[in-house]
Amino acid sequence: MAGIVVIFDFDSTIIECDSDNWVLDETGLTEKFYQLLPSTHWNPLMDKMMNELHSQGKTIQDIVQILSRTPMHPRIVPAIEAAYSLGCDLKIVSDANIFFIETILKHHGVWNCFSDVIANPIHVNEGRLNICPYHDYLKSSHGCNLCPPNMCKGLVIERIQNSLAAAGKKKLIYLGDGNGDFCPSLRLKDGDYVMPRKDFPLCDLVSKNSNKIKAEVHGWRDGKELEHVLLHVIDKEIGERNNINNSTQKVSVDCKMGPIAIDTRQPLPKALSVSY
Repeated sequence: MAGIVVIFDFDSTIIECDSDNWVLDETGLTEKFYQLLPSTHWNPLMDKMMNELHSQGKTIQDIVQILSRTPMHPRIVPAIEAAYSLGCDLKIVSDANIFFIETILKHHGVWNCFSDVIANPIHVNEGRLNICPYHDYLKSSHGCNLCPPNMCKGLVIERIQNSLAAAGKKKLIYLGDGNGDFCPSLRLKDGDYVMPRKDFPLCDLVSKNSNKIKAEVHGWRDGKELEHVLLHVIDKEIGERNNINNSTQKVSVDCKMGPIAIDTRQPLPKALSVSY
C-alpha cells in the first residue's frame, strides 16, 4: 500500500454538477425547490422533493436512470482507477446523499475503489427515498459555523486523521470545490495536500486565507487536470518514500565488537570488512 489517503468531495469534483440539482432539473422541481429554500434547510427540503416525486408516481428506478446520465469528465474514472491501482486508500466525504453517490459510481464501475463513503444517509420506505442528515442537528449542533448544520466535514476529517495515525498512514490528499470544503482544508497538516478546483469557491477561500492553510496547495480546472495533478502528487509521495527506504538501507558489518549496522550511503572504514 502507498500509505496515502485520497479524500474526494463528490458534487462538482467527481461529477460535473450538484447531484441534487441534477435530479431536480431532470424532474422539473428546480423552481419549486428554490421557492421553498429560503424557509428551510437544504437537506430536509431535498427529502421533501423525494416525497413529491413519489407522489407523482416516480419510482426509484426512474431516479436511478436520471442519475446514470449525470455528467462526469471522461478522465475522472481513469484518475480514480489509477490512484487505486497505486495502492492509495480512496474515500469520499460529501454533503450529497449516499444513494446518489453509490448509484453514479456503480454506473461508472468505480464504487469498489472506495474504502469509505461518508455522506447523508438515505432509507427506502415503501418505494420512496428518505434523505436524512449525516449529523442530526435537531438533537445537537456540531458547533462549526463554517459548515451546514447537517455535516461538518472538518470533524469528519479529524476522525479520519486519528484513524490514519493508528494505521500508520501519514499522507492525506483532499480534493474539493465548494464552501463546505474549506473547513476540512483548514484541518489538513504539514505534508498533506489540498487540491481546490480553480474558479470555484474553495479555491478563492484558500487563496484569501493562505496563511491558515498548512497543506501544500495544487489547483485543477477540469477532470484532465485533476488526473494529471493527483497522479503527480501521488507519484511524488511514492518516490520520496522509496528514496527514504533506500537511503536507510543497512548492511551487517563484522568488527571486533561483533556485527554492527552501517548506513550504505556512508563509505566503510578501511579496517572493516563487509559480510553479506
